[in-house]
Amino acid sequence: MHEVGITPRRFAPQEFRDLTKLGIGFTDVSKIGSGMDHEIAAGDFDAAGLRARLAKAKPQAIAFTSKRAASFYLGKPTGKIAYGRQPDVEGEPVTFVLTSPSGAATRYWSLDPWRELADWFRRAG
Repeated sequence: MHEVGITPRRFAPQEFRDLTKLGIGFTDVSKIGSGMDHEIAAGDFDAAGLRARLAKAKPQAIAFTSKRAASFYLGKPTGKIAYGRQPDVEGEPVTFVLTSPSGAATRYWSLDPWRELADWFRRAG
């Protein structure tokens, strides 16, 4: 996030709560499953629970670092989801799908969708 300008400095993993001061929060689509995307059972993804948390938090934007998680939220298969900003849906936060920072996903890595989010973040400021 720092490399593309979303945050003013690098934050250590244990500092993730400090990012709320910058208007950045984190949650999961699966609160009970863990591991790599392909290891999480489809039934463990809770898009309705995520929507409820989003309705409460009312973020301007959301970003997924997993196409599979995004697919449950967006209601479409991963093959139909492009990286970057998704088409706007009235009443929903602006939605981005980012390349995963996981070392297991390096062949898909690109900073471009992250830069697109950073540009939006600066404009929304």
